[in-house]
Amino acid sequence: MRSSSSAPGAGAACTWRPGWSRRCSCCVTRCSATRAVGISQDVLARGVVHVVGSRTIWGVIACVALVGQAWAADGGGAAAAREAKVAALMQRVAGNGPQLRAFLQAMPKGADLHNHVGGSNYAEDFLRWADEDQGCIARDTHQLLPPPCGEGAVPARGLAARDAAFFSATVDALSMRNFVQGNAAASGHDQFFSTFGRFGSSQARRPDAIAATLEQAARDRVSYVELIANPGQSAELGKRAGALEWNTDDLAANLAPLQAQLPALVEAARADTAALDARVAQLLRCGQADASIGCGVRYRYVPYALRTLPAPVVFGQMLMGYAVVQADPQRYAGVNIVAPEDNPVALRDYRLHMAMFKLLSARYPQVPLTLHAGELSLGLVPPADLRFHIRDAVAAGARRIGHGVDIGYEDNAAGLLRQMKAQHVAVEINLTSNDVILGVKGSDHPLPMYLAAGVPVVLSTDDEGVSRSDMTHEYQRAVTEQGLDYATLKQVARNGLTYSFAPGQSLWDADGRTPVAACAASLASGSADARCKALLEGSEKARLQWQLERDFVAFETQQLAEARR
Repeated sequence: MRSSSSAPGAGAACTWRPGWSRRCSCCVTRCSATRAVGISQDVLARGVVHVVGSRTIWGVIACVALVGQAWAADGGGAAAAREAKVAALMQRVAGNGPQLRAFLQAMPKGADLHNHVGGSNYAEDFLRWADEDQGCIARDTHQLLPPPCGEGAVPARGLAARDAAFFSATVDALSMRNFVQGNAAASGHDQFFSTFGRFGSSQARRPDAIAATLEQAARDRVSYVELIANPGQSAELGKRAGALEWNTDDLAANLAPLQAQLPALVEAARADTAALDARVAQLLRCGQADASIGCGVRYRYVPYALRTLPAPVVFGQMLMGYAVVQADPQRYAGVNIVAPEDNPVALRDYRLHMAMFKLLSARYPQVPLTLHAGELSLGLVPPADLRFHIRDAVAAGARRIGHGVDIGYEDNAAGLLRQMKAQHVAVEINLTSNDVILGVKGSDHPLPMYLAAGVPVVLSTDDEGVSRSDMTHEYQRAVTEQGLDYATLKQVARNGLTYSFAPGQSLWDADGRTPVAACAASLASGSADARCKALLEGSEKARLQWQLERDFVAFETQQLAEARR
């Protein structure tokens, strides 16, 4: 957008660049007047604005003052210029996989909001732990088993050196490695979900699994993770709910006999989680001189219900999730629902599950929802099952939608997208997962549709260990397959923190793009004033966002420095 305005003391026209504040009515040119008063061209160039004329010292002084206002208002043209140069650098390497990988590996990425504990770990991690624990592996299914090793099982101890072929086959069985879509006995969907039954159910290694996930996040320049994981008490309350007489016609009537059991279960869950976190910190050596990089990653848990179980059990698990999030928001972030959405029980009970969420959200209004919805494709289910899942999840109160792949099949998809934009409902995009499970990628993926509609988008990993991916790879696919540019990637990274359930006020307005008044000038200058410091001190989310902006500056400065070498 361009506009002209008269500059005070200059009497000249000003050419505006997109994003600049109109509060500045003056621009600066490289003219003799600036040289006469000893103002460096570099200082003036930081405004990246131009005015013709203004050869008097008073005109220059007035102009410089107004340029300072513009610098504070728009992040200072230098920031825009730096970003544009880095964007050009990324564009130059976009066609070269290794170069693009190196660039994106170093890029700060904000948050991973869709990360399943267990699925985030690589098969090699599970095999190493089985080796250390003297565990066993089933010969036929490659399932990990506890000791002692009976008939049909082999010891995990020393397996890699003893039988490299079987070790390799086990890695394949525990992941999507070497899986070829359309050229296997099982579909990508079935291969993916079958891996979870082979990991084993030992809770003893849960701290190791979380520690490994946090270290990988740190290597990917992710600063905050929401881990989809349940306390053991979730299954217990679900079991108790399943044993009660179930009232299908009045969901609220099922609450009373369960709520009396909540306090003890919630306290037990909090104690277990505190012990779990302490063990994670110990494994990462947090607070020590040789602390792991994983210590720098903040994380919270997202408890869930399993949508494939009987309705009373699902209800009990949901209730436990709501209760523990409300009781301990420092450790628990929000509630989710998981398991294959195409499962016959999940399809049959979908609207019942959404009714449960509505009921419980009314009872626990401070507990946020992020719901798996629309992780479906044509052929996997009939067209009738593609028409309403995302819409119903939004209606149930979801603040984020996990996957949202079938948006194009929703009734009045355009209207739903407008609703998501208006209500600031973000979508968690999992590119590799959608490819390996559903076979949806490239031009078949709805990511551009969400972006074009203005729906907030975040990139996430889902089950990076099973998929043999990581967050950097998700960003790389976003560039090579979806055509995202650097500016869009930066906004996606910002969105990860903005639409996270981290506590506290955001640095950004509801649109996720405009700085809040308290920190607008501070974000531009890079130094927090008293008003902004007060916001930062009272908000973990704002502190994470502030650090991300500093990390962007450092990253871009480093990229430009390396390009000059």
